[in-house]
Amino acid sequence: MSANQLPSAHYLVTAPGRVNLLGEHVDYNDGFVLPAAIDRVVKIAANPRGDHIVRLSALDLTSTTAFSLDHLDEKKDLTGSPLPGWAMYPAGVAWTLQRHGYAVNGVDAWFTSNVPIGSGLSSSAAVEVAFATLWRAVGGWQTDQMTIARLCQEAENQYVGVNCGLMDQFASAHGMEGHALYLDTRSLDWRPVPMPAGMAIVIADSRVRRSLANSAYNERRASCEEAVRLLQQDLPEIKALRDVRPEEFHRLAHKLPEIVRMRAQHVVEECARVEQAIVKMEAGDAVGFGRLMFEGHASLRDLYQVSVPELDALVRIAATLPGCLGARLTGAGFGGCTVNLVEEDKAEAFVQQLKSLYRAETGKQGDVYLCRASQGPSIVEK
Repeated sequence: MSANQLPSAHYLVTAPGRVNLLGEHVDYNDGFVLPAAIDRVVKIAANPRGDHIVRLSALDLTSTTAFSLDHLDEKKDLTGSPLPGWAMYPAGVAWTLQRHGYAVNGVDAWFTSNVPIGSGLSSSAAVEVAFATLWRAVGGWQTDQMTIARLCQEAENQYVGVNCGLMDQFASAHGMEGHALYLDTRSLDWRPVPMPAGMAIVIADSRVRRSLANSAYNERRASCEEAVRLLQQDLPEIKALRDVRPEEFHRLAHKLPEIVRMRAQHVVEECARVEQAIVKMEAGDAVGFGRLMFEGHASLRDLYQVSVPELDALVRIAATLPGCLGARLTGAGFGGCTVNLVEEDKAEAFVQQLKSLYRAETGKQGDVYLCRASQGPSIVEK
């Protein structure tokens, strides 16, 4: 058995990573997002135990740990040492499930992943959803996928300590083959939206690891809240930037400080782009959808200012290559990946050209790979 090959076990679970096609930095403004689950997955092989011990092996990291389900508040392993960072995610899921009254059983589990860590494709959400799916099967209880997503988000927020929105866990839990997922982050209404026919998703990893400083994120979030506060003087009914239509914003934008105006303009127009994208996709208008992706990147670069030169290079190069209809940074920015909408019959050549030209321009060896919109989690019981 190779280092990252799973052993034979009673349960085999998979859960996908995700890419966000459109709708960036709008989730904390109650906006609309358009992610898709992708065929990059976390896989878990697990055997149930008769006690409250969880033994975990992260095969890709060649690291193991064990902890008791009776002492999860301590965030320590059986020897009393702090849990390693990677183990906080499954431990957090167990902790959250227990807090909500779900049965959580001891397991021996081995897991591996081909979702790149730190690239903005939500490796952590895939781990969380995979373990929640496992414990649901072992415990014999039922709940819907949105509840699974919200429990996993709570684990990351309150146990791991990462203040993420719901989109990542939602997309991993609800993935549908051949479809993106439209989510209203306020109401949690959602529906699948068909990907345009004949189109491939190509993800390009800049290999610049996100150093998303809390200060940069918090500054942008504060600017959005300040924009709402100031705009409420003329639009008293609004509760978040998602409530502001673009025409209203541009009528009132002169009343906002420059940085606040820039941040808010991105959010208001990005929400509108997602709504336009749904119309384009349901009409099969791949060209129109791709144009919205390019516009979204320009807004993230110039107004929200979360891009970096390597991401800009990937988008700029992609736009010159045959078959590329759209490209933009995906995820929080400050590194990570771009997502590209490419004609299927030109996708293989696109991958090779983008990789080669990116290296020539930046000196960095990026990873570029074909993906497809894929199913959510699955479990096989032997």
